[in-house]
Formats: sequence, C-alpha cells, structure tokens
Amino acid sequence: MTLARLQSALGSALRARVAGDDASERAARIWDTPGERWFTEQDPVWRVHADAAMFPGGVAALLLQMLHPMAMAGVAGHSGYKGDPWGRLQRTSTYLAATTFGTVEHAMDTIGHVRAIHERVRGKDAFGRPYRASDPHLLRWVHVAEAWSFLHAHQAFARTPLSTSEADTYVAQAGVSAGHLGVVDPPRTVRELEGELTAYRAELEATEQAREAARFLLVEPPLPLASRPGYWAIAAGGVALLPRYARAELGLPASPTLSRGVLRPLGRASTSTVRWAMAGVGRDRAQDRAA
Repeated sequence: MTLARLQSALGSALRARVAGDDASERAARIWDTPGERWFTEQDPVWRVHADAAMFPGGVAALLLQMLHPMAMAGVAGHSGYKGDPWGRLQRTSTYLAATTFGTVEHAMDTIGHVRAIHERVRGKDAFGRPYRASDPHLLRWVHVAEAWSFLHAHQAFARTPLSTSEADTYVAQAGVSAGHLGVVDPPRTVRELEGELTAYRAELEATEQAREAARFLLVEPPLPLASRPGYWAIAAGGVALLPRYARAELGLPASPTLSRGVLRPLGRASTSTVRWAMAGVGRDRAQDRAA
C-alpha cells in the first residue's frame, strides 16, 4: 500500500467512526449546500472545529461534563452511550459540523431537532434531585465544558494556536448556536468562560455513574484491540487538558509532571497523526469534486 493510500484508508476509517457510514452524504449536505452561513473559513470557530485537536478536545469535554451529576444522569439514562457509543459520537459530531460549517437553515433545523429531544429528557440524578435536559443552567454547563475543552485542546495541540483576541472571538462564536439551543447569555470572552467554569465548581462531583462512564471511555473503549493504542494516545491528550481537580475526582492521574511529560506529548503526537490522515480525506474529496 502506498503512503497516499494508507493516508486515505486511515482517514476514511476515522471519519466513519466519528461521522458514520453515511459520512459522505452528510458532508455533501453540510459543505456543498449553497446558502448563508454564520461563519467563514477565516473565523476562529471554523478553524477550531475543523482541526484534529477536536479529537482529544472531545474526550476532555465528555469527561468534564460527566462531573455534573445531573448532566451525567441524563447521559446514563437517555443517551445509550454503552449500547451505541459511536452513534452518540456521530450525532454530536453532526451537530457541531452543521452548526459551524452548514447553512443557517441547516444549523437551525439541527438545533430544533436537538431542542425537541431535550424536552423529553428528564429524570433524577444520583442524589434523587430532578433534572431536565432543557434546563438553561444545565445547558450552560454542557456548553461551558465543551467550549473550554475545545479551546484548550486547540491551544495545546493545533499547529497554529489562536491569538488572545481570536480566542475571545472563538468563545463568542461558539455561543451563537448555544444561544439558539437555550443557553441564556453564553460567555463571550475567555475570561468569562473561565469564570463560568469556576462558578460551577461547587456543583461538580464524580458519581459512581461518572466513574463507570470514564472507565468505559478510557480503559475498555468499544474498539478492536489493534485500534486501542492509537485511541488511548488521543485520550491521553484529552485527560491532560482537564483541570487537576477533575482528574482527581474521576480517579485519573493528577500529577502535573505526568501530564506535561507523558500525556501531553502523547496527545500532540496522536493529534498530528489524525491531522495527517484527515488531510487524505480532504484531498480525495477535492479530487472527486473536480472530476
């Protein structure tokens, strides 16, 4: 197999995992449909969400979101993450792609679909407290954890990190879809985002559901044995991004030395490999469109 064919094969396998077997059809609708869009290729949110650093960033976001008992109860009770983990990932990636790269019409349709699902998701958390997925306060936590994780992953693992002003713009742009989803007055600067993360600290606690989900995500992922080392390298980068208290709550390595010396280098190397593989998908797609 030539290097180019290997690149295409690896990239296609990654895309199928993240976006599903119908990734080509979804991509055509998102990228090729003419119409007004919220963002352009020059916008920070486009650059962040299109980069391979989203892979460890996504792992970090999931782990961080798990620390809110109500958010974790919603995932455990309604997402089917164990029975269909890749389906959940694919739905999330489709949402991010549609709201970042798609037309405004497609983005709003996607947001409307998710809002309708949220209205049906409710129950009680591990402490018996009622929750509903449409609660603006809970939606805000999910958004804050996600935007914080994606931004930090980009700054740690992207070839070209955002400038200070670009990072502020990213936070504001990430809040556009969040506002339509039901987040009231989402943060608009990095300082506000960091403040929001700190403000939620008192509500965070790793329940047994969260620790079980973390084990599922990190120790025994639903992957063939041959694929696990590469996945673990990506996951190591995600773990390295987490605040120290989050790693301690989930029973993960909390040593700063281990994070800097082992986990971050693994994350950087795996992200570079993913970026190389996905470049092959982009090349093939450009050739198909030109044919």
